[in-house]
Amino acid sequence: MATLPPGRRSSPSYAAAVTLAQTIRDHQPRVRADLADLVAIESVSADPSRLDQVHRSAEAVAALLTDTGCPDVRVVSAGGMPAVIGRYPAPAGRPTVCLYAHHDVQPEGDPATWATAPFAATEQGERLYGRGTADDKGGFAVHLAALRAFDGRPPVGVTVFVEGEEEIGSPSLERLLASEHDALAADVFVIADSGNWDVGTPAFTASLRGLADCVVTVSTLDHAVHSGSFGGPVPDALTALCRLLATLHDEAGDVAVAGLAVTEPPALDYPEERLRAEAGLLEGVDWIGTGSLVERLWCKPAIAVIALSTTTVDRASNTLIPSASAKISLRVAPGDDADAALGHLTQHLQERAPWGAHVRVEPGDTGQPSAIPFEGPYADAAQAAFREAWSTDAVLIGQGGSIPMVAAFQEAFPGSTVLVTAVADPDSRPHGANESLHLGDLERACVAEALMLERFAEVGS
Repeated sequence: MATLPPGRRSSPSYAAAVTLAQTIRDHQPRVRADLADLVAIESVSADPSRLDQVHRSAEAVAALLTDTGCPDVRVVSAGGMPAVIGRYPAPAGRPTVCLYAHHDVQPEGDPATWATAPFAATEQGERLYGRGTADDKGGFAVHLAALRAFDGRPPVGVTVFVEGEEEIGSPSLERLLASEHDALAADVFVIADSGNWDVGTPAFTASLRGLADCVVTVSTLDHAVHSGSFGGPVPDALTALCRLLATLHDEAGDVAVAGLAVTEPPALDYPEERLRAEAGLLEGVDWIGTGSLVERLWCKPAIAVIALSTTTVDRASNTLIPSASAKISLRVAPGDDADAALGHLTQHLQERAPWGAHVRVEPGDTGQPSAIPFEGPYADAAQAAFREAWSTDAVLIGQGGSIPMVAAFQEAFPGSTVLVTAVADPDSRPHGANESLHLGDLERACVAEALMLERFAEVGS
């Protein structure tokens, strides 16, 4: 860790980097303990019955920041879930850095699918398991570790912003950015909520797909009827819905909705066997779509049917179903507009009603995609810091998932540098069962962020 070329190993900056790295290593037991305490709080923002846990989580985050010596800590809200803002004033002539994470988490799903208790941080081998370890209480743990490495006196101004509703699409974030604009203004935003390229190989995210969803309902009858008496000439709604959903992709598996954008892929190879293992693709199942895997994952739109509302198998009878619904998730390529893309999807569904079936589309949430330039003195300083901490250059990657707040930050603070970092790796399984992070990568991410703050101080001097 913190390995530099031989010519630099006698320099004062190298000695300081080694000292900082050792301080981070010494603090790791406390970092893990704090993370375990946060994981134990069931801050599922999508579950109204656990709203008290989201508030408890915000208070815990605020207490941890206060414990680091942060002089100004507030729990804030703009009509949504509670967020936390902690501010360390900038030394004279030094820039201000905003460190972002979120303290809310996804629902755990069926606990039986977990190998460990979802809300108990459990160490197994080189990994720490539990909901929120990687997404994104682990991101906050990295921020906390970097601040503790400086004993609560960072070399730059630091604003810590820990959101409480990212997992439900950040519905009040724009209002919060408006009401707290001055408090959140910074020269650099470090958003620790993405993924690294691999265990031991860090990444900065340079593009993100956006998100749009809708519910489509297909109706063919005003009431259910006997399938024997009427089957043949009378269409059932579920079959009609299946035919409509099948029009969303062409024979190759590419999205067939007109009007959606595609962007140019980076020159990066994603090995097929690696993706097959990471996705858990069953033997014999083929890829869908055309183009490189990187292009399909990060640069083209993707559509998935993520839910159906109809009669369940255990309650089935010989009946023609009058109405059936599906929820459709659309990932929007960088450079597109999520609201416009949802309009194209809606038009596609409405124009392809099979057999004259009635089609109703209810629009859902949207989140804008992002292109994130990795350039300028702060990006250069970040790359150098990561190289020291990880002993390898960070890779510039895209993400097929969505982090809508990136676009919100870019719009609210257009003159600032935005850097998207991570503690998660390809096997972290955020949103799924057995979410985890790699403990070695957690330590390296903590060192990298501390070194990055030091490097940013040099940029601002």
